[in-house]
Amino acid sequence: MSTPHLTAPTIDVQSLGKVAVLFGGTSAEREVSIMSGSGVLAALQSQGVDAHAFDPGERPLQDLKAEGFDRCFIALHGRGGEDGTVQGALELLGIPYTGSGVMASSIAMDKIMTKRIWRFEGLPTPDWRMVASSEECAQALAILGAPMFVKPSREGSSIGLTKVTDPAQCAAAYAAAAQHDPEVLCEQFIDGEETTCPLLFVQGQVRALPVIKIVAPDGNYDYQNKYFTDTVKYLCPSQLDADEEAEIQRQVLRAFNTLKCRGWARADVMIRKSDRQPFLLEINTSPGMTGHSLVPMSAKAAGLSYEQLCVTLLASATLDSSTNP
Repeated sequence: MSTPHLTAPTIDVQSLGKVAVLFGGTSAEREVSIMSGSGVLAALQSQGVDAHAFDPGERPLQDLKAEGFDRCFIALHGRGGEDGTVQGALELLGIPYTGSGVMASSIAMDKIMTKRIWRFEGLPTPDWRMVASSEECAQALAILGAPMFVKPSREGSSIGLTKVTDPAQCAAAYAAAAQHDPEVLCEQFIDGEETTCPLLFVQGQVRALPVIKIVAPDGNYDYQNKYFTDTVKYLCPSQLDADEEAEIQRQVLRAFNTLKCRGWARADVMIRKSDRQPFLLEINTSPGMTGHSLVPMSAKAAGLSYEQLCVTLLASATLDSSTNP
């Protein structure tokens, strides 16, 4: 299922109308969102799109309607941006937007709900427990084994995440996660290779783009390494066996469709070292678009420049009641 070379669709940018690039917001990922949105805004403007910056953290969303915006590119990350709330507001305002609709955005932001649905549908995902105290966290460690990841259920970018190897770490790990979300997820550690695979609606269908293999120093792919250092190696082409890459692409496409996502997304997958079994970790419905981000890297390998990617995404903007995937 390797992705053939993609040709950017021919898009009349004038037909896209007046565009608001939503970035900033009020979530813990505001800083990353500003980096993403600034890049998207510059790219759209360079292609002749009538694009303008709009920060929902500083202005009410109803200004979008008052100022005559025709569509929105959502470059918001985290809660209040990719969890269905902004999407619901834009539905009420009648302004088409990029990415998944209200339901898919809400579910995908909640790692626990996502894993429950994937498990029900027979998709492989690491075992987990939802905990409500440091004592329950220690109990989860006894069941899931060490090491174990402890993280907020509804945050991204590894915010509030701790890798626990000893019961003595559970109290601090639980507190770090609970600081961001009362729903705390304890997740089984998969020893193996970390990969990610973007999905994009292009050429009339949703396609899985080339897989990226992530090689982080000491396996520590945290917030700092994701966005503010150059120590992480990203391999695209992934150097995986062709059949293995194709299997990952099949799994992430199933994961995308199971949640009824649309437009674009990026799914994170671990490949277990012992038997090469892929495990779905989570799916991001408003992926990063910074200089370190992975969707632009994968799209470039498939033949789409950053600017072409941004315009393609913008052209896919729609409402829940529309028919565009």
